[in-house]
Amino acid sequence: MSGAAGSTADVAVIIVAAGSGSRVGGTELKQFRWVAGKPMLLHSVQTFQKRSDVGVVIVVLPQRYAGDPPPWLFQCDTERLLIAHGGKERADSVWNGLGDVPDEATVVLVHDAARPLVTDAMVARVIDKARSGVAAIPALPVTDTLKRVDANGRVTETVARDGLHRAQTPQGFPKEMLLDAHRAAKRDGITATDDAALCERLGLPVHVVRGSEKALKVTEESDFDRAAALADGPE
Repeated sequence: MSGAAGSTADVAVIIVAAGSGSRVGGTELKQFRWVAGKPMLLHSVQTFQKRSDVGVVIVVLPQRYAGDPPPWLFQCDTERLLIAHGGKERADSVWNGLGDVPDEATVVLVHDAARPLVTDAMVARVIDKARSGVAAIPALPVTDTLKRVDANGRVTETVARDGLHRAQTPQGFPKEMLLDAHRAAKRDGITATDDAALCERLGLPVHVVRGSEKALKVTEESDFDRAAALADGPE
């Protein structure tokens, strides 16, 4: 079991798995489909539960599955597993998960179930940075040329890529920072595609750590084959 030597289990993980996965198609939820030998969601839960500093993994499921989760989910350490109900928007689902974070947790990670192959090394970098009192997000520099395109498919601008990064998950936060960011977002009626953005709008410090090509987000059907190919490769 990995984790800092002598560390206490003061990390809580919220895995957001409440989406419909509509872009993939089919009747089975994307996060329940198999990739690289097991259901996509199970990869993430087991990766986090291998760490001795993770006290609980909170899986946020769609309403219809929260009361009757798939049986393979219980291949995990059920003593460190909680199920929360998904909300209308992603931020609502994270907020519901935050309601189950125990008092003893000092760091909270938020992870998208659509990224099944995160590495322990990347998780460790996120946790270490979040322990320093800032929000920590794994990210990779943008290397492709970026084009802004209008609704008709016409290129309107070439966007400078200097300083641009592709954000990944898990993103890590001091617990009170994440709670403050979500409380402010609910108060102001704000939604965002990731939790770091909620911190950014309050001027809270958000720092980047090195991400991983293995932390691919499975979005399209072809991504399942890409993830399977990456599964046994280096970080």
